[in-house]
Amino acid sequence: MSLADALVELQELTERLRRECPWDREQTERTIVPHTVEEAYEVADAALARDDEKLLDEIGDLLFQWVFLSLLLQESARGDLETAIRRVTAKLIARHPHVFGGEAAASAGAVRRRWEQIKREDEGREGIFHDVPEGLPALLYARKVQLRAKAVGFEYPDLAGAVADFEDELRELREELPARDPPSDTAPDQRIAAELGDVLFALVNVARWLNVDPELELRAASKRFRGRVDRAADLADAQGKDWTALPLSEQDAFYDEAKERET
Repeated sequence: MSLADALVELQELTERLRRECPWDREQTERTIVPHTVEEAYEVADAALARDDEKLLDEIGDLLFQWVFLSLLLQESARGDLETAIRRVTAKLIARHPHVFGGEAAASAGAVRRRWEQIKREDEGREGIFHDVPEGLPALLYARKVQLRAKAVGFEYPDLAGAVADFEDELRELREELPARDPPSDTAPDQRIAAELGDVLFALVNVARWLNVDPELELRAASKRFRGRVDRAADLADAQGKDWTALPLSEQDAFYDEAKERET
């Protein structure tokens, strides 16, 4: 089966589900999009885990989301999958003049700068932050805002500048910290909350300079922490101990052992 045949088969299957499945018949763009976002994260998880089989499976799930959303447009004569494909093809050709035109690009950075310039011209942006999606996760939103500022030259000259800014923001946070830990489940001090937000924003900037996606790496770090805690509990259990009931010093010792066993 060719790629074209496989795509047509998926389109026909989606159309049948839309006609014959009670759940699929009730869906709209608004109800489907949360599933689309979830599938995109599952693609990211599979890629970070370097699990090729799972990645193939998750790409298929995400592709189904695209086909379903385009079918909803097709039903109301607002567009279809073919239109979406032709649009993205034309867009990619236009935004890669170093491949499809006579321009030259000596580096990935040059490609990115030209891409942003062409986007601004094509979209007729009004203002620096025109069309930055408000629904992005906070870390990705911060990164997107910073990239828009960079596109107009508002950027530290180097990584050292971004790191120095992060250190300044961290110092300002320390200066606002209370002498005692605040009670749990109480509203945060707004000055402290704002300073912490500045620290996070500055840290995203450092990550961007290092070509690190903060959203993906924070998720990866969270998964590493989760795995280490689970292994620490298993190690304690092997010694007949309940890790959750141990004092912090013993919990930490098992955690360190679990971390050491990763290498």
